[in-house]
Amino acid sequence: MNQKYNVYLVSDSTGETLDRIFLSLKSQFADFEYKKKEFAFVRTEQQIDRIVQECTKNENSLILYTIVETKLAKYISNQSQVKKVPCFGILGNLILSFSKLLNQRAIHKPSAQHVLDDDYYRRIEAIQFTMSHDDGKKVDDLENADVILLGVSRTSKTPTSIYLANRGFKTINIPLVLDQKIPEGLKSNNKACIIGLIADPDRLADIRRNRVAIMRDQNLKDYTDLKFIKKEVDDSKNLFRRNNWPIIDVTRRSVEETAASILKIIEIRKQK
Repeated sequence: MNQKYNVYLVSDSTGETLDRIFLSLKSQFADFEYKKKEFAFVRTEQQIDRIVQECTKNENSLILYTIVETKLAKYISNQSQVKKVPCFGILGNLILSFSKLLNQRAIHKPSAQHVLDDDYYRRIEAIQFTMSHDDGKKVDDLENADVILLGVSRTSKTPTSIYLANRGFKTINIPLVLDQKIPEGLKSNNKACIIGLIADPDRLADIRRNRVAIMRDQNLKDYTDLKFIKKEVDDSKNLFRRNNWPIIDVTRRSVEETAASILKIIEIRKQK
């Protein structure tokens, strides 16, 4: 039986960056069993003392941290070494390397990435826009969107839209329903990047059956019927091809991977 590790994620900010890095790290190890505990806004030696002390009480403890203030980063490293707790700084060497490359000192300011600059307000505006245009709502202002996602039900339109909004892109997602016309103005829209999302019909059928089971609605036979779903997907593909809209198959993609493909398409469009 594999050992189970107690992983302590310690950050002087929200911890979002560290959590994403850990997700990427753990995905590289198939047999990594762990229990995770997160500590955000850690900015005093007393906080670190409590965390390290807790680590010593649990077997197989290890610490991953993102602390940019030099003195505090050294403190957690030293205290962990004294208590024989494995400890890994995520940003330390990277900041030092960048400092040398740019020939300037780093400010070592916690939460510096969350500064209220123009980019921050752009992302907030994009999130508000995207939330108010979810699932085909408010399609009368398509010209204000940066990205428009089209696809049949359960092709990850909403989570992909939210992800793109967090990157600052105003996103509208529109569900495709058989025999229902797409909004006027969509075909003549030259500003937004219009993307068609598709998925394997068998996979869609499974997802929809699970959704219906949760909703306990038995009046959705077509919604889960494989033959019906295949026609939906085929019709959507034909629509996308007729209009030369890029198509992304989301069947085996995470939301992050789908969004990365969309961002690449946007980048290519800008270069034309």
